[in-house]
Amino acid sequence: SNYLVNASEMQIKIAQGAKPGEGGQLPGHKVNEVIAATRYTTPGVTLISPPPHHDIYSIEDLAQLIFDLKNVNPRARVSVKLVSEVGVGTVAAGVAKGHADMILISGGDGGTGASPVSSIKHAGIPWELGLSETHQTLVLNDLRGRVRLQADGQIRTGRDVVIAALLGAEEFGFATTPLVVEGCIMMRKCHLGTCPVGIATQDLELRRKFAGTPQAVVNYFFFVAAEVRELMAEMGFRTLDEMVGRVDCLETSRDIQHWKAATLDLSRILKKPDVPLRVATRCIQEQDHNIDRVLDHKLLDLAGIAFESRKPLAIRLPIQNTNRTVGAMLGGEISKRFGGEGLAEDTITCHFTGVAGQSFGAFNVHGVSLLLEGAGNDYVGKGMSGGRIVIKPAAGSHFKAGENIIIGNTVLYGATGGEAYFSGMAGERFAVRNSGAVSVVEGLGDHGCEYMTGGVVVVLGATGRNFGAGMSGGVAFVLDEEGRFPSLCNMAMVVLEALDEEDRSLLHRLVSRHLDHTGSEKAAQLLGDWEKSLSRFVKVMPLEYKRVLEEAKRRERVANG
Repeated sequence: SNYLVNASEMQIKIAQGAKPGEGGQLPGHKVNEVIAATRYTTPGVTLISPPPHHDIYSIEDLAQLIFDLKNVNPRARVSVKLVSEVGVGTVAAGVAKGHADMILISGGDGGTGASPVSSIKHAGIPWELGLSETHQTLVLNDLRGRVRLQADGQIRTGRDVVIAALLGAEEFGFATTPLVVEGCIMMRKCHLGTCPVGIATQDLELRRKFAGTPQAVVNYFFFVAAEVRELMAEMGFRTLDEMVGRVDCLETSRDIQHWKAATLDLSRILKKPDVPLRVATRCIQEQDHNIDRVLDHKLLDLAGIAFESRKPLAIRLPIQNTNRTVGAMLGGEISKRFGGEGLAEDTITCHFTGVAGQSFGAFNVHGVSLLLEGAGNDYVGKGMSGGRIVIKPAAGSHFKAGENIIIGNTVLYGATGGEAYFSGMAGERFAVRNSGAVSVVEGLGDHGCEYMTGGVVVVLGATGRNFGAGMSGGVAFVLDEEGRFPSLCNMAMVVLEALDEEDRSLLHRLVSRHLDHTGSEKAAQLLGDWEKSLSRFVKVMPLEYKRVLEEAKRRERVANG
């Protein structure tokens, strides 16, 4: 939350132009203390970025994330990065309908030196193709007027800027050339950490060789701007806005006589959509994000006293599934006022009854406790950075909590802190990319703890398949009552261990807290015969994380003699 409220723009990167459809990997030897702190992980542990975003499987999911981000920071723009490819215009139309403020079309000609050469050469296509298709599609569907377009992917000169503007872009991204201006000599070894000019490395000796200056970058952009002005003057444009979408000012070069070029038909790229004059061909209005009617406005009004006095405050309200992203705006305001530390524990306690909409407790912060009697939808606790979330069945419920779903999919996605207790089962992809939250749940679906890098997850029941895939940090404890868990766990990066004394103490404390907060029958049953219960728990430990912890303990023993 504190990270987001200090942003002027928040970008959702759906893909990368130079390597669309591929993820990324940061080798453990490059994850130093600074990077580990930034990424909420452990120094020395490899970080894996999966190819898909596991909270985005449809335009509706993307629209929800845009809504989440706009709630936590209403003042910032939310942009979405797409890749130049056939059909990107249709995707961009959906993104515009999802209320993105800006859409970036990224071409395949850029990419850092860490991008695979095969991907740069064969996966992406030029930004001109995707930009033209996107602009035309948005204009034809009367969506262009409410979203800005940006292009990037080896834009280097003022001429490139002018062509991008004429094809429909209002904004332009530069990366490779400014790096060259700073001293990059294109060694293409960024992933090795041995950059000879000190740009893409954590090696202090190599970093001393960095000779780049801000003034050099400023001078470069002045030259680009000067060329843009010259070309604008030649075509008779006074402002950049006048140029946007004016493809009639582009023509193919007659000087190219190559036999391959003679067969090219660029008419579809240079086509100007035939639409009425009332249809906007550039962005002329802001998106309506519909955040003026969210429940958090009422929470902010009621919580104002706690902001001033710092004294505990309790709020009781009904909630329904149309109330989405409850708590995000409250958390954003607290982060804005008090920074990352937030407020003291349980300063603001919100007690809800009913069924919460998506993203309940998203980006929750220190000092805020959210208690829900009822059920939650998808994305509960998304990006949670502090505080507490408790969800339990409504009073008078007759079903067995431990055998029924009480929260949806992708819960605690990307959480970095706080604690969460769920008296019931979760859906799929529970705690994906969890980086610090502590949670107890009574069962979950497939792909639990995927790509997890920190925190603790306790599962008091059955899990689905593929548990722990890509899990490089944190610890999970699973109650394996039927002995099936080893066959459901993805063992590529984790090992199953018996509990040691420290684990037993931690587990008892978390299950006891789960009982205190939720009144869980399952927790009461386990604590009633704790020694027997302990024998059925399995510890899921990431191999690399275990190695790093053992090395740290060994260094500590040597230091202490």
